[in-house]
Formats: sequence, structure tokens, C-alpha cells
Amino acid sequence: MNSKPQKKVISRISAIDLGTNSFHAVIVDIYNDGSFYTIDKLKEMVLLAEKGIGDRLSEGAMNRGIEALQKIKTLSDHQGAERILAYATSAIREAENGGDFIQRAIDEVGVKINAIPGRMEAELIGYAVRHGVRLGEQTVMMVDIGGGSVEFILGNRETFYYLTSKKIGVARMTADIVNNDPLKPEDIQALHKHYRKQLSEVAQSFAMHRTNTIIGSSGTMQNIALMISGMNGLGTNLSLNEMVFTNKQFFQLYERMIPMNPEERLKVKGLDEKRVDIIPAGLVLVDYLIRQFGIMQIKISDQALREGIVLRYIKKELADLKLLPEDSDPRKRSIFELLRKCDWHEEHSTHVAHIALKMFDSFQDELGLDNHDRELLTYAAYLHDIGYYISHRKHHKHALYLIRNADLRGFREEEVEIIANVARYHRRSTPKSRHKYYSRLPSEIKKRIRQLSGILRVADGLDRSHYQNVRKIDIRTNNDIITLGLTTEEDPQLEIWGAMRKSELFEETTSRSLQIVSDEILGERSLPGNRTMDGG
Repeated sequence: MNSKPQKKVISRISAIDLGTNSFHAVIVDIYNDGSFYTIDKLKEMVLLAEKGIGDRLSEGAMNRGIEALQKIKTLSDHQGAERILAYATSAIREAENGGDFIQRAIDEVGVKINAIPGRMEAELIGYAVRHGVRLGEQTVMMVDIGGGSVEFILGNRETFYYLTSKKIGVARMTADIVNNDPLKPEDIQALHKHYRKQLSEVAQSFAMHRTNTIIGSSGTMQNIALMISGMNGLGTNLSLNEMVFTNKQFFQLYERMIPMNPEERLKVKGLDEKRVDIIPAGLVLVDYLIRQFGIMQIKISDQALREGIVLRYIKKELADLKLLPEDSDPRKRSIFELLRKCDWHEEHSTHVAHIALKMFDSFQDELGLDNHDRELLTYAAYLHDIGYYISHRKHHKHALYLIRNADLRGFREEEVEIIANVARYHRRSTPKSRHKYYSRLPSEIKKRIRQLSGILRVADGLDRSHYQNVRKIDIRTNNDIITLGLTTEEDPQLEIWGAMRKSELFEETTSRSLQIVSDEILGERSLPGNRTMDGG
């Protein structure tokens, strides 16, 4: 008798959702059949947006975030997690000093944070809900109410018809619109007016994919479910996943809660005390959605972004993908063999290469570079992050070592040195005479390394989030100033911060000052089409 293949654990990872109000972590074992099992969970309230979304994170908020992240890191290490995947959303992404927080997380905790765009957040939440809740062929509206943003997904068990993220989270609305507690009629009217404007695109998509069911995930929806559970005597030990309540049950809760002041809300069974101040905006939003879209019932998913992170990792980890077919060019073939071996960050690296080449093409003539240099810059951009294969710490130096010792075929020794050194100098220090691999090179090679590294450093900074936020670059030169005008999918603060902090070498080699401005923000939209950046 044939036995089934044995199910084996292939890795243990920790996935962290760094939200506006709270940080959620889940530690899971991943099996060779693509399933996963939750080993541990941790939730830490951080309230990053105490001064509003989009402003600077306060020192206290940053310290709370670092402290929470340290607790999660300690738990992850204790549980033997092999990798930590940390994804940040609107509060960190939009903050002027969000990049500083991300750098502190690396320096003080040893955790690298990826600041993802809202579109990707919606997609990952959709995957998590679809994984955790039984869906059929009928369309449902999945809604994840966070502190900074709210994600909307229209779809069923097989297809997502529409994905978007809107900046109407409860902490943002409380800070920006609500003026009274308890809410007064003018507060509710102001919220309704804002929701109506922000959700016009959602309403258009809903008209084409109607449903009477919302599936809600994350803290606000779960707190509403817990309060309805407590109000109906169902007990707080009830598993929230798949819990269903009707619009009438919600209306009863709404009518009871809206007149309450904070002290009275504190006594309501099921409400997290740290959400006391922000729950009114969430209640008004859910009430608006139910009435606007004719919703009859709400079902709860206890899986959200963190499980979506796990599912995305499984999909990428277990996929048997070939990056390129066999190529007759030994240079290209050996480069891609090294990339495959080192599990390269394909989307980020190809996007950085695209940006770098657009910049190269603009300054090639004045820098005295040729198409041969263009090819070497391309390969350095592809390879710049392969040092992660060894470890995050000093990954730029690991990249130098891997490239120099990879036996790349079809390259002269000086070409390998250029590729390796340009990749090495994509972060932190610029080329110095004390660096042994750089210092022993001929002066002409050093000059080319400095020129190409200056371009790569800025290009890498312009994808600081690793999620291809920059869609188009307009390069303008005026006397002593080079201006990069960015068209982005979402707020470009992180990309501008990332590029400007590494702009010194580019400014030195071009003898000009660099400034980076936002020309246009495309905003959230339906399922993305072609993600290729214009130009280049």
C-alpha cells in the first residue's frame, strides 16, 4: 500500500504587521505542502499617530514602537524563527521621519521593515481573509479598518475584482475631523461627507459587483464583534473567526454607543480600553457602509495582514520559478545563475536597475561613460542586495565578497571589480582609500566606480520601501541643480528620504546639487496593470 508523502516543517517565520494603532506578530511553522500552523502570537498597542497621520512621529511614539518591536524580536528568537518579515503601513510610510524609525529598527533591534503601499496591503489582507474564512462564488466586500487607512476588497473565493486602500482610518479621522466626544451631529455629518468623497470609486466598483455581506478584519471590526457578543450575552471566549452579526444587531450597538462619553465606553464589555477614543469614528464608518451599500450581515475574519504576509512568503518560497531561459551570452547567464543561487530580491532589484539606467542615460555623456559602463551598472543593480543571502548585517560587504568569488564567466577581472564595488557601495559608506579592495584599483577604475555608485545609491534610495512606489522620474537640470520629479503611487516621503541621505556621491561626481520633489501622486486604484516605470 502506498503511503502519502510525509508532511514536514520546512521553515519557521515571524510575520509582523506594524499598524498605526498596534503591532501584531504571528509566528508560524510552514509545511512542505504549503500549509502553515501558528505557534505563537503577540500584539502590542503603540498608538503611533498621536499627533496625526502624515506628521512626524513623536519621540514617544517611536520609542513605543521600538520597544514593541524588541519584544516581538525577543519572542521570535525564543521561538526559533528563522526569518522575520516586518511590514509597515500608513503611519510609518507617510511620516516625515518614518525613514528614521525604519533605520532605528535596523540599528537597535536588528529588524528590517518593509513599508508597503496601500494597494499591496489590500491584496495581502484579501489573501488572508480568503484563507481564513469560507467564501463561495458570491461576491463579498472585505473591509479592514485600521488606524491610518481602510482597505476594501471586492471578490470571492477565486477572484479579486477590486482592491484599494483609502486614508480614512479611525485614528486619522479622529485626529482630522472629530471635534467632540461624545460625537455631535456635526461630527457625524462631517465624517459622512468625507466618507462619501473618499469612497466614490468604491461605490462605482460595488455597483458592478454587488453583495449584501461585509467580511471585517483587524481591531476595530473585532472590537465591534466583541461588543455585540457581550451585548447579546454570547461571552468573550467565543472564537471571532466566522462570527456573523446582522445589520440590526449593529444598529442596536451603534445607537447605544454614540451618545456615550469615554468614561462610559470604558465600561462596555468587549471594547479594548486603548481604542476608547477612536472607536466612535469606526462605528460611524461601519454604519455608513451598511446603509450606503445595503449590507445585511457582517462576518468576522481573525486573519488579516500578518497572515497575508505569511501566505505571500509561502507563495514565493515554494514557487519553482525560472528567472530566465538558458542564454547564449555567458556573461548574462552567469549573472543570473548567481542571482538564483542567492535568492535575489527580483522586483526591487530590477526596479532599482530601471531607475539607475534612466539616470545613467541622462548623464552618460557628461560623465564620459559608455554603453559598456551601462551594462556593468545593470548587473551591479541586479546584484546589489545578494548579500542578504548571508545576513542583513553588512549585506553590502557580503555582496562584494559573493560577486568577487562567484567565478563569473565572460568578464575581465576589472569588470568584476567594478560590478562588485559598485554593488558594495550602494549603502552606508562611500568609497574610501582605506577600503582594501577599492584602494588597490587603478585611478580610472576608481573613478568609474564612484560615478556608477553615485547613481546606484540614489536609485536604491528611490525604492527604499522595496515596493516600487516610484512610477516615473522626470530629470531636469538647471545650472547647478539636478531635480528629480517623482510620480508615485503613494506618498513619496520614504523614497525622498532614502535617496537624499545617499546623494552625496552623486552630487560630487556630477558637481551639482540634487533635489527631489513629488510631481504627482497617483493614489489608490483598482487592480494594477502594467507596473513598469515610464522612461529609461
